[in-house]
Amino acid sequence: MDRLDSEHRWRSQQGPRRRWARRLGVAIGGLLVLTTGVYLWATLSTDSSTIARALVWREADVGDQDRFPSRPVPAGSRRSPLATGARAELDVATAERDRPMPLDDVLAETDTRAFLVIHDDAIVFERYFDDSGVDKRETSFSVGKSVLSTLIGIAITEGEISNLGDPITEYVPELADRDERFSAVTLRDLLTMRSGLRYEESGFPFPWGDDTDTYYGVDLRAVALDGSEIESPPSVTWHYNNYNALLLGLALERATGMSVSRYTSSRLWQPLGAAAEASWSVDSDDSGFEKMESGFNATARDYARLGLLFLHRGRWNGRRVVPTTWVRAATRAQTETTYDNQYGFFWWVDGERPRRFYALGNLGQYIYVAPDADTVVVRLGSEWGLTNPEWLEVFRQVARFDHSGSSHEAG
Repeated sequence: MDRLDSEHRWRSQQGPRRRWARRLGVAIGGLLVLTTGVYLWATLSTDSSTIARALVWREADVGDQDRFPSRPVPAGSRRSPLATGARAELDVATAERDRPMPLDDVLAETDTRAFLVIHDDAIVFERYFDDSGVDKRETSFSVGKSVLSTLIGIAITEGEISNLGDPITEYVPELADRDERFSAVTLRDLLTMRSGLRYEESGFPFPWGDDTDTYYGVDLRAVALDGSEIESPPSVTWHYNNYNALLLGLALERATGMSVSRYTSSRLWQPLGAAAEASWSVDSDDSGFEKMESGFNATARDYARLGLLFLHRGRWNGRRVVPTTWVRAATRAQTETTYDNQYGFFWWVDGERPRRFYALGNLGQYIYVAPDADTVVVRLGSEWGLTNPEWLEVFRQVARFDHSGSSHEAG
């Protein structure tokens, strides 16, 4: 009897365990089906859903220019070749190594894709890695903000935009309909990141938040019009904010009556003698608004041309492309920041070398301009590799070298 009782108790205990196991299996199976279904939906919806893009594309990377639709920025028929000087072999020291090491080794270890040094208007150092190359367009991330700043300066010169003191509501009046406080926010406030607009960096891969909305949004005009919110008075506090670039792009589009891509081509890219067609990534085929905060794409040499244009205070081959007054204002300290370096009009100022300035994008995209050393440095990468202070120190070391020698023309 004891044996029968024991067996009965064992079987009675196994029943609930089996039912629990079956329920767990069903729950896990259901979760897998749901997850698979959500991912399948997201994969098929990246053209129409911001959340889908965040779930599938996740962290921003240099391949995003191939994911987003884009609009061409044609170069003109008159391409302006860059001279090539005596090629330099450069050594630099980094924080991890006390002794200088070949710059080539530093670049290879830091996920650099392209690195270009121009001194005395001639290329003296040029390297490409992975699948990059002379003709390869690389995405800008926030270097695109510096391009936008340049376009704003040109539009002011042409009278399309009156001046930086204009309230954003003069060009985007519906903002005041939603909140009359927008009437106090000027174009200058937006350009200096002192707009007082709310912005919270949630980061990826979370499928919500300001980072996701302003980067992966499928209708960035709507994001700018409906998502921007007043948090504090303008002209007071510096706060890096992608809504600022979207609103300025919207104002530029309305003021000029043409797409930002077309304006970039006719007013900047063609006068600059760019060697290759560039492009602006757009939010979606349906909306067709340029990703003003991050979506410009160009070759390393053409980024260098932009740096040279600013080194020469807005002149290119004897032609005035950008007003000297704008170049000076855009690249000098307009406001303090929460970092060691000051901020101009969507350009950064080197805190240790105040006469130098740079455009900066996520993952370490740089156009570093050193007028006192007659040098422009372009670094494009798939990852940061080094911190921002470390890259700036590398650029300072590169600019100290005496690059000399004969020159000939390059493409």
